[in-house]
Amino acid sequence: METMELQYRAYKPKPFTKEERPHTTLLFGGLTWKHERLLQGAMERMGYRSEPLPNVERQDLDIGKEYIDVGACCPTTFTAGNLARTLMTKAKEEGLENLKKNYIFVTIGACGPCRFGQYHESYERVLEGLNITDFRLFLLDLLQMEQAAPGGGLEISMPLTFGLVYGMFLADLITDMEYAVRPYEMMEGQTDRVVRESIELLYEKLKSRPIKGKKLLSLAWHVVTDYFVKALREVRELWDGVEVDRLRVKPRVKITGEFWLQTHEGDGNYNIKRWLEKEGAEVIPPPIAVWMDYLINMELFKLEDSKGYVKKYHLKKFAIGTIASLYKLVYNRLRKALNYIPNPLPDQRELKELAKPYFYYRLTGGEGHMLVGKALYAYRHKHAHMICELSPYGCLPNTMSVGAMAKVLGDYPDLLYAPIEIKGDAEVHAYSRCQMILTEAKRRAKEEFEEALERTGLTVERVREFEEERPELRRATYKVPHYGYAGTSANYVMHVAELMGKRVGT
Repeated sequence: METMELQYRAYKPKPFTKEERPHTTLLFGGLTWKHERLLQGAMERMGYRSEPLPNVERQDLDIGKEYIDVGACCPTTFTAGNLARTLMTKAKEEGLENLKKNYIFVTIGACGPCRFGQYHESYERVLEGLNITDFRLFLLDLLQMEQAAPGGGLEISMPLTFGLVYGMFLADLITDMEYAVRPYEMMEGQTDRVVRESIELLYEKLKSRPIKGKKLLSLAWHVVTDYFVKALREVRELWDGVEVDRLRVKPRVKITGEFWLQTHEGDGNYNIKRWLEKEGAEVIPPPIAVWMDYLINMELFKLEDSKGYVKKYHLKKFAIGTIASLYKLVYNRLRKALNYIPNPLPDQRELKELAKPYFYYRLTGGEGHMLVGKALYAYRHKHAHMICELSPYGCLPNTMSVGAMAKVLGDYPDLLYAPIEIKGDAEVHAYSRCQMILTEAKRRAKEEFEEALERTGLTVERVREFEEERPELRRATYKVPHYGYAGTSANYVMHVAELMGKRVGT
């Protein structure tokens, strides 16, 4: 009796050539619609047809479970299901052969204990399940500024990389504006409309940005140019027209957690940011720029650990340190164009030191020590009343950070911390757990506000009267300084008192 020998063959996509670019669309996804729209503009400027995947929906979780490992975390399942739904839809609308000929899916990878390093393998299971293993899927290295897919049709050059970085920066800043303004908007829906207008304006700017050189010249131009600053000044004019009421007392909730879950806006994390707003909170979203800043600084920290064994140590440290400094310099220039309303990037060395007693920073899976560091940073600097950490069910790196937070809470019992483990289909449990902590955060926000009124001798009515004299105070783009309170309303009262000539401490 003959036996059959089965051999495993790794997925190997067919080449994508330069000649195919005009009729081939690059599919990509995994971020917010704002980030994806601006990244689309950056890619189109370099001659690539591109299209973001549709926003993740609840049905994608069920679709993903049909095709990939049942033990996969919910971000993997959601994104795999989202890809499967997109491919099935396009095959039905345009035909299977046109799908394979005219579309490519592009994704990125990373390493470490986090399953993010294996996402692409789940996507390969989707292709097998749909019986389209000849569909092209390309995996790119997140940390390489220059790379190419087989065939030369997809070339990640420095001009494209810098365009993508700026797209990320700009989307982060608009997202910060959105969440800082929407809870206080006087005209419901105005913030969402201005967000859409802002993103479309910036999309056009990215799509038509100048290309200055290929390497060092491109680097220099993207560091010193005011092209994007001018674009954000146009955006600021849109936000100037949004009137806000900062006397609404709301707790500020800092979102942390696994990268995809904390970034996502939709069914994949129970739309928890919008839910928190409906429950009366102001949300502080996590910028993607923080994660990139973390990756850059981790190279610096690892170099410092190996100081005695590295040739040209000081030169290499200077080089990485310069990159880290330029990264923040550019980000802050963009923040300035929006009157510093978007939050600054936290100091990575401070995050490392804050987390040091609880989490070893060389455990780099997922968000690493940042989950502990950001919680303590927000608490000690009075930036938030509450931390909401979003973790996928069974996520190794996040399980470690949640465990470390037990010791943090023992040392800082006043820190309000809501770890939410997300499976994708248990929102009632997640909302219930978050609501318990949010109730205490609301109480603290109200106490802060009342304390600020008592310290300044003001009343809400007197503040309203002063606003009539100074209508610019109600602009969304008016910057309220930080006076040591976590809440926006308490800091606003202190600022009004200072404008009135009252002596207040910071």
